[in-house]
Amino acid sequence: MSPRAASRLEALGFPRVYDYAAGKSDWGSFALPLEGTADSSTRVSHVAATTVPTCQLDESVPDVAARLPNGWDISVVINEENIVLGTLGRNALHSKPQTSVEDAMTAGPSTVRPSYELDKALARMQAQNLTSLPVTRSDGVLVGILRREDVERALQ
Repeated sequence: MSPRAASRLEALGFPRVYDYAAGKSDWGSFALPLEGTADSSTRVSHVAATTVPTCQLDESVPDVAARLPNGWDISVVINEENIVLGTLGRNALHSKPQTSVEDAMTAGPSTVRPSYELDKALARMQAQNLTSLPVTRSDGVLVGILRREDVERALQ
């Protein structure tokens, strides 16, 4: 909305008016609700797991592997602000005993936004032979993990 429109709404008595200049794409990347024919139910945010195993750079890989919940073969490496730095996949989780997360991780992993369409996410995962993708906001903060099996189930 333009500053002029925001000013007019304030003049009409609306107590809180926000000028969200970042736009619709950024709105969706923060997993805020979308409407229309491609609403939120067709997006990654509808399916992504939000409780995700995480770890930090200074941890040891065996410690991270030992605390993974059943059914998980990935841990997302984050910093203190929950910004994604990397991932520890199946191979990395079976590294030598004294390996640090920083040494074993895949740095700068490919991610998707919560607003990414599910069918496009599945096509990307199939083309790249991926079983999961980290989901981040536009500022790099972890939202969750998109698991291929969950996407396939949702699109059936």
